[in-house]
Amino acid sequence: MCTTCGCGGESHAHSHAHSHAHGDHHHHHHDHDHGHDHGHHHHPHGPEPETARLVQVERDILAHNDRLAAVNRGFLAGRRVLALNLLSSPGSGKTTLLCATIAALKDRLPVAVIEGDQQTDLDAERIRAAGAPAQQVNTGKGCHLDAAMVGRALAALDPPEGGVLFIENVGNLVCPAAFDLGEAAKVVLLSVTEGEDKPLKYPDMFAVADLLLVTKADLAPHVGFDEARCLEMARRVNPGLEALSLSATTGAGMEGWLDWLTARRADSRNATPAALGASLAVGA
Repeated sequence: MCTTCGCGGESHAHSHAHSHAHGDHHHHHHDHDHGHDHGHHHHPHGPEPETARLVQVERDILAHNDRLAAVNRGFLAGRRVLALNLLSSPGSGKTTLLCATIAALKDRLPVAVIEGDQQTDLDAERIRAAGAPAQQVNTGKGCHLDAAMVGRALAALDPPEGGVLFIENVGNLVCPAAFDLGEAAKVVLLSVTEGEDKPLKYPDMFAVADLLLVTKADLAPHVGFDEARCLEMARRVNPGLEALSLSATTGAGMEGWLDWLTARRADSRNATPAALGASLAVGA
């Protein structure tokens, strides 16, 4: 969790600083609190009180995040926007897939993108060049997007009613798995160049995913990737996980991805706003 990787205080600050651009003004305060515990020392008790306190901090962060995610989810449901949280390690091909998807959906439905990166707006520029509006969110030292960041991005982006919103999360197979952003589904990408064993090495990410996209499939013969073994490992973690294989550069398998998107969007459009909000709230 983020309190041990170093961005927990920053994420906590984000959650409590809606009026600030990225919550950067508060994370040092939380870091000091963690280190000094307001002057109370627990040397006779060893590390157990500190561990318990960190667990409580994690719970508080996630609970506050979940409340903000529910607000995002209600906003998106009211507009019948299908929001998808794209998750992966760096370099899996998320932005390349989005550019190809935008081109394929150009005349079929509106698409908007929230781009999450620690620094730069390079990916947002690529998305805009592909023909879709994009809102860049830079997390600084933070290793994931949270619901507060997405809420601010939604207000700035104002996604069109009835369309699809892609949230491209920061490249990281650990912390983003724990943070609900208000999305309808989590889509995890795994490129063939990363190897088949990632679902077992990073089980939390694959456990929460609704769809696994095996990307850069055209490279599989060159890197010795065993797709069947990868899927077997992924389904040890998540038995009901859907999976598709594709190459955004060659177009192979893209139709399956577009069909999945069309089906998910149809489900969201056919639901009443109240029913949609309820179903998304339980991750349906």
